[in-house]
Amino acid sequence: MITGLDHVQLAAPPGAEEVLRAFYTGVLGMTEIPKPPVLAARGGCWFQAGTAQLHLGVENGFRPARKAHPGLRVTGIDAYAARLEAHGTPVTWNDDLPGHRRFHCADPVGNRLEFLEPDAPARP
Repeated sequence: MITGLDHVQLAAPPGAEEVLRAFYTGVLGMTEIPKPPVLAARGGCWFQAGTAQLHLGVENGFRPARKAHPGLRVTGIDAYAARLEAHGTPVTWNDDLPGHRRFHCADPVGNRLEFLEPDAPARP
């Protein structure tokens, strides 16, 4: 039985760790978490916010995920989008998911990321 989602793995080119750290911690506000030593030797970096973890692993011949993506729930989506844009990361809003507000952006190596917030419940 599946009980939850542990993490999402994204790929990155060799040597991209510092730019990823700056984006995922400085722009997105995530916390870098340590990789186990045997995995740390492979490069890459891991990040967490709440229960959501993103693992960025080094891949030779890297090509960014342009369609596949993690969907990250946020609160205050307008302020979050403004934060990304203030750091030079353009966002693209999309209204195709009923009951949610959402946008997409790309991380510094081109991976697609989705941010979404459920609509406020209607008041009776």
